[in-house]
Amino acid sequence: MLARSWGLFRSLLIYHAIPFRQRRLRRLLAPLVPPGSLAFDIGAHVGNRVRALRALGVRVITVEPQPVYAGLLRRFFAHDREVTVIEAAVGEQPGETRLFVSDRHPTVSTVSPTWRDRMGRHRSFRNVAWNREIAVRVETLDTLIERFGQPGFVKLDIEGAEAAALRGLSSPVAVLSFEVVPGAEDEAVSCIDRLELLAAYRYNWSPGESMRLALPEWLDAAAMREFITTHGRQGDIYCRLTTAPADPGARR
Repeated sequence: MLARSWGLFRSLLIYHAIPFRQRRLRRLLAPLVPPGSLAFDIGAHVGNRVRALRALGVRVITVEPQPVYAGLLRRFFAHDREVTVIEAAVGEQPGETRLFVSDRHPTVSTVSPTWRDRMGRHRSFRNVAWNREIAVRVETLDTLIERFGQPGFVKLDIEGAEAAALRGLSSPVAVLSFEVVPGAEDEAVSCIDRLELLAAYRYNWSPGESMRLALPEWLDAAAMREFITTHGRQGDIYCRLTTAPADPGARR
């Protein structure tokens, strides 16, 4: 219980108490997500991106599998009709799965045992332990779209399950983002591979928690794959649709 309380306090401090963080996040998202559009925040945690998107006039479907954090999001946005909180994971198929929870480091809780085992051996995760498992419901991006409509932006931060979530998407989205973590660069490359089956995208990179796009030009898929595999730094990849969808027969 103490570890869980510490993890919650630490997340609130990091994501809501650092000065100017919200301003930087709004500046990053404003050119990508127009007012009045719909966004899916997959892996919303304590809702810092929900706050930024709402400040930009964007309707948000926020998805979070950890019951403590889903409950926190419901309290934070209880009076905002433009925010819907879904307590679930997102994956390739709807159903149920196991969530490996790190109470002390809740941002790295994951539904992927492969990612957990790999990152557990990485030097940057040497103080992380996944101390319990819980059963969670699984939605797909397609089922969320069926319920809520086509999003203009999807943010994925789900610790090694991003590519699986994209396999549950059968139509392109205008703008997406997903995390890249040192030691699991192949997961990010798999996300690009999946997106390129749906349509052609251009890509940019936001290093660490900088809340800015660092590349002067948006890269094509081949250049971004090379960038990911050679730089080995943590950050978020932003993906912007550039052409019409690919052949529907290639989507599954």
